[in-house]
Amino acid sequence: MKRKERYYLILLLLSCFAFSCNTYKNIPYFQDRKADSTNVIKNFSSLTIQPQDILGINVTSLNPDASAIFNTNQSRVNGNNYDINPINPINGYLVDANGNIKMPLVGTIKVSGLTTNQAEQKIYKKVAPDLKDATVTVRIMNFKITVLGDVEHPGVYPIANERVTIIDALGLAGDLNITAKRKNVLLIREIDGERKYFTIDLTSKNLFDSPYYYLKNNDALYIQPSKVKYNQVNRSGYETASLLLSALSIIAIVFSTLHK
Repeated sequence: MKRKERYYLILLLLSCFAFSCNTYKNIPYFQDRKADSTNVIKNFSSLTIQPQDILGINVTSLNPDASAIFNTNQSRVNGNNYDINPINPINGYLVDANGNIKMPLVGTIKVSGLTTNQAEQKIYKKVAPDLKDATVTVRIMNFKITVLGDVEHPGVYPIANERVTIIDALGLAGDLNITAKRKNVLLIREIDGERKYFTIDLTSKNLFDSPYYYLKNNDALYIQPSKVKYNQVNRSGYETASLLLSALSIIAIVFSTLHK
């Protein structure tokens, strides 16, 4: 074998070995983003109240005794109406299947489909005639997201505010493991009584303009593990041993061809 042919053989063997491993190009996020670029946020929309949501409603006025009746349906912990576990609220106003809540003296109020700001305004109009300088605050107390799959800390995460992104969710879960697939993250979302599924590519800058970049209440993200993860879990050290043997075989071939 000629010397030039030996080098071509060595290069071919090394290339096969390199491509048998998981390539780095599949790892980074937002790969096609230009440096120092700016884009206008157009895809954010405020959360809307849905049936089965639990609302924390706090009414205050110059007459605390008169306004207190509207707050009796909430749990007060350390004097704070909202200092409770959002996943399992003790009390609050439950939005029924028809999208209504029932408040003392006021009666039934339709809140489904409204943002919390819109709900505040609607409730204010109901209570203001009987209260001087009334103020109303509304919060969704059971706002949560779920992150499952190949992440550092899978679980259910309560959200304190009404603005949370996919990046926030991955940060809460400790980020993706190196073995996770980044191009087909599954988002599961309930919309108008239907469960829908969307595929998200974390390697593309288009994520920032996606209608699914901002998460909604009860959204779930599933991060699929790659085959590398499967090999690690189910084959123990077999995969590492196989790669090591491949590397040793290449080294042996290199030495044998160079010394002929």
